[in-house]
Amino acid sequence: MKWDISKMDSWTYKQFPPGAVIPESGNSDDYVTGGWRSERPWRDDEKCTQCLLCWIVCPDTSINVAGEKVTTFDLDHCKGCGICAQVCPVDAIEMVPEGCDLPGVK
Repeated sequence: MKWDISKMDSWTYKQFPPGAVIPESGNSDDYVTGGWRSERPWRDDEKCTQCLLCWIVCPDTSINVAGEKVTTFDLDHCKGCGICAQVCPVDAIEMVPEGCDLPGVK
């Protein structure tokens, strides 16, 4: 069964399919899923050795890489789990509260 989700933004709670069924695969980029995060990752560019371990383990593919180097975090999809900070071998990533006033943190 496939639902017409073209007007999903205007659905009320009674119109959502029971059981939170995902009606089609491959649509995660269409939704902002990082909105409930209370902490966000912050990376110290000077400490970072570009080992890419954070990129490998991120369950939300929220670490952007270009030219084999970490560039930014995709905060629209990062849920603030902190795995990237936990695996960083040089402690270049730390989790900071949303709204924190650190360089590079909005």
